[in-house]
Amino acid sequence: MAGAVFTRRIMGIETEYGITCMDRGNRKLGADEIARYMFRPVIDRWGSSNIFHPNASRLYLDVGSHPEVATAECDSLSQLVAYDRAGDLIVDELARAAEESLAEEHIDGQVYLFKNNLDSVGNSYGCHENYLVGREVVLKTLGKQLLPFLITRQLIAGAGCIKDGRFHFSQRSDHVWEGVSSATTRSRPIINTRDEPHADSHRFRRLHVIVGDSNMSETTTALKVGSTLLVLEMIEAGVELPTMHQPNDISAIRDIAVDLTGQAPVALEGGEEMTAVAVQRAYLEAARAWLKTREETGGTTNEEMARVLELWERAVAAIETQDFSLISRDIDWAIKLGLLRRYQPRLGLGPEDFDHPKLAQVDLAYHDIRAGRGLFRVLEAKGLASTWVDPADVEKAATTAPETTRAHLRGQFLAESQRLGAPTAVDWLRLKVTRPEPQIVELDDPFSPVDARVDELISYMREHYPAQG
Repeated sequence: MAGAVFTRRIMGIETEYGITCMDRGNRKLGADEIARYMFRPVIDRWGSSNIFHPNASRLYLDVGSHPEVATAECDSLSQLVAYDRAGDLIVDELARAAEESLAEEHIDGQVYLFKNNLDSVGNSYGCHENYLVGREVVLKTLGKQLLPFLITRQLIAGAGCIKDGRFHFSQRSDHVWEGVSSATTRSRPIINTRDEPHADSHRFRRLHVIVGDSNMSETTTALKVGSTLLVLEMIEAGVELPTMHQPNDISAIRDIAVDLTGQAPVALEGGEEMTAVAVQRAYLEAARAWLKTREETGGTTNEEMARVLELWERAVAAIETQDFSLISRDIDWAIKLGLLRRYQPRLGLGPEDFDHPKLAQVDLAYHDIRAGRGLFRVLEAKGLASTWVDPADVEKAATTAPETTRAHLRGQFLAESQRLGAPTAVDWLRLKVTRPEPQIVELDDPFSPVDARVDELISYMREHYPAQG
């Protein structure tokens, strides 16, 4: 399937957050009620709970009272890591405002937001990745080549969790049922084939990956996305890679999740079997060779991809040698496992016994996004967990749109419409001024941060809404 190779690629991450609120008496307030408090200032400002944030990301309240952030279009790995992390800041700001509103009503409640994928009764919510690929790519064919990587990727990028008294690499592994499908909630495939490119449909498709865990660690996010980018490039270039025998046979994903040795078997095309860690090793070695000839055409640089390969090597080696200290500061599941194992002796538990309420509390508290409260955030603040981007880049990403993609145009339009008080409507593709005469611009090139038509649209707003300017 050799064709055009995109080293500059539009991508994004959608994160659903778990939410709960406890008062001083440890009474739980309903998620629906707390979500209303959180989104009250959003509705007051924009008139809706489904909006595009000033940083050009989409912010909305999803089914089940899950706040969700879909990052603005990004075209490099570090940019995406920064905007994913900025989403945490955005929803945490809403949570803090909700606590203030509760206090004004004499309710002493703390709002908790969890960047994870499981609630206390086993319901799953998602973290979805989006990658723009060429229209000539057949997604089912792509899936056949990509699935061995995705079902084993939990070894290098899982968030880790306790299930049924055992530690698993991934929170999502028990909640996907197909390899490639157009469904999203009914069967929860690894790759969703629904054709919504949010771009010129004659040129592009959107690869929608819904098997990944939400990651607290920036370095884990970087490895999760960076390794996937390299695999996509290799598939586009026609590099020989492991291929699934049956693209919808993903039963191995659950066995892989619970086998910390990485020895769970994966059935490949031609009747061959490889262990999960051997599959990751095969992709890693192919990526190492690919990077030697990879031509930069913008986007993620070879230098940054070399950082990805170095971390990928350590993650695979950690599984192969069972020396998890190799990634004890870098990969979520290993960081969390280290925390849990420090508690086990105090609780009289053996190293493979995770069936204790205290460990379940640690598992959940790891994903609390509040600085100074969530366990991962505490480790990070103490320098015990690695980072990938400069904190200043995250702070900037929380308020400013990416400057290198279509999102920059959306950010400009949003800022000016807010300043002028002009009636507008925005989605991924379109910018619209609704009155006095509807004016609309469709942006079907997600790579372009410049468009004269948007300049004209902004001039139209200024002409008709000067009083508030």
